[in-house]
Amino acid sequence: MIAERNEFDRIMSGYGISISDEEYDRFEKYTDMLIEKNKVMNLTRIVTPEDITVKHILDSLLVFRYADLPESGRVVDVGTGAGLPGVVMKIHRPQLEMTLMDSLLKRINFLKEVSDNVIPMECVHSRAEDAGRGKYREVYDAAVARAVAAFPVLCEYCIPLVKVGGVFVAMKGLNEEIDGAKAAQLGGEIVRDERYELPGGDGRRIITVRKIRPTDKKYPSRKIKS
Repeated sequence: MIAERNEFDRIMSGYGISISDEEYDRFEKYTDMLIEKNKVMNLTRIVTPEDITVKHILDSLLVFRYADLPESGRVVDVGTGAGLPGVVMKIHRPQLEMTLMDSLLKRINFLKEVSDNVIPMECVHSRAEDAGRGKYREVYDAAVARAVAAFPVLCEYCIPLVKVGGVFVAMKGLNEEIDGAKAAQLGGEIVRDERYELPGGDGRRIITVRKIRPTDKKYPSRKIKS
């Protein structure tokens, strides 16, 4: 359930994005599955074709424009929820080895259906703080998070998962005050901070943190303070 192809292309072209027929078909199949599953579990409040196109698809794709992401390699979408931005990223750049990570098993079960029917991805049922202390610690080239948690909390969830030289990308609104102190504590530094608007005027912000040294073993904390 996305905008008709001509309108979809018009929206994307305004941001310099070109989508193939195969990608469009996969976006359509994924969002159809999302809306159908949303009837029985809470996955999204965004349900109209134009809003899904702009606030889910376009917004997820703009991470490639406004963040320093690798062309290939291992990427984890932390607190992925309905699969955003990870599913969209994987459809647009299929060479990425995408992991979708969420603490709610119902969401992961839905995303496994997406993986089976739209495009293959790894789906991991785990809290980020547990993953960051186990086998997923410092194995990813990039971690992305579109979750609503505060920036310092997202840093502690995500930076331990990223290898040295990799990046953590936080997708945020414009209202939060961003301080790089927590990122630095975890071995990262903010290298890019971009602001933009979606069609309709909604403001967004994408912050790229480069990991420059290993994360101290005491992080992530067993109980991360929000």
